[in-house]
Amino acid sequence: MIGKIATGEIEDTADATKSAAAQLGSMGGKKRAANMTPERRSEIAKGAAKARWTVKQD
Repeated sequence: MIGKIATGEIEDTADATKSAAAQLGSMGGKKRAANMTPERRSEIAKGAAKARWTVKQD
């Protein structure tokens, strides 16, 4: 089927919109951020930056 879509024999009929679960997941992060204090968001961001830039020693 992928080959037929790629060659233009048939048209792709897959729905390009997000699934219901994906839509709910994206709303959850926004809601969580809206309920957090600026101080707590800053703490989380600092922790993430530290984790990203810390070099692991084996």
